[in-house]
Amino acid sequence: MTRDPPEPDLPEPCLPARDPLGHKGSFGTIAVIGGCVSGGAMMIGAPALAALGALRAGAGLARLVCPEPVLAGALAITPSATGVVLPTDSTGTIIAHEAAALLDSVFASCDALAVGPGLGSDTEGSQGVEAVTLRAVMQDTLPVVVDADAINALAGIPELARDFRASAVLTPHPGEFRRLAGPLKITLDPTDPAQRPAAAQAMAQKLGCIVVLKGAGTVVTDGHRLWVCPRGHACLGTAGTGDVLTGVIAGLIGQGVAGCGTGVQAVSARGTGFQPVHTSDLFETARAGVLVHALAGERWAEQHKASAGLLASELADLIPGCAESIRKGA
Repeated sequence: MTRDPPEPDLPEPCLPARDPLGHKGSFGTIAVIGGCVSGGAMMIGAPALAALGALRAGAGLARLVCPEPVLAGALAITPSATGVVLPTDSTGTIIAHEAAALLDSVFASCDALAVGPGLGSDTEGSQGVEAVTLRAVMQDTLPVVVDADAINALAGIPELARDFRASAVLTPHPGEFRRLAGPLKITLDPTDPAQRPAAAQAMAQKLGCIVVLKGAGTVVTDGHRLWVCPRGHACLGTAGTGDVLTGVIAGLIGQGVAGCGTGVQAVSARGTGFQPVHTSDLFETARAGVLVHALAGERWAEQHKASAGLLASELADLIPGCAESIRKGA
């Protein structure tokens, strides 16, 4: 496989000016599908932080789609979101066929998806997490950010490249990248700085998506164009910051942010007159989200005069100011 070299002349990502006449209905509705109950433990924070990231990035509405035992706690963390109960049985296992019907109605009422934060893994004999993930990546009307446990679930789907239809952004850390790289027969090392760009590029080409390979020098690629984020700080290496990034990217996608001067106005599958954002535009949106997230980490370290101790919720609170700093005309 021939891989294109990085493009050295890509301009710094920026965000378009925000519509002064906009309202919560015009700034995008983001559905975050995640959270789980596993072995008596609950994963509540991840979807809540993703929804918080989407709202802090400027999304008009965020909808948490979580198992019932998780939903109340997630909404307590992010009360500005609304909630939808993801069907589970008495053990907390997702009921695949009921979840599929629910997700169809969720998809019809939102502008972008984020799937995977805290979603957990399938127990023996169950297929709920895989079914939810597959439902998200097989549809082709909404852009989707695929993160965390949803990436792990993709690794178990036979003929994934055939079934992968969504306009998608994958946001793996190196461990998640490795799990998915195996079935895709990608042998490049996602932790080696010399191999990270080519590794991400190979995955993007295999699946026809955007890959955001997280870590020091986060790599963003659509399989052809390639950008390595020059900003960030070691304080970002803590729990929950990746969930915030997932939400930020989904929030920007839902607003129709596709880079400055591209002419693409917004993303919507709900008949609002806008055209879906193409994969190339998702590349620009992902770059902007990664840069804003990296700048927020730097700003926290500067404010606190510290290299560690960042809380993911504190990071989310810094997103609006950092987004404004790269907004066109700011």
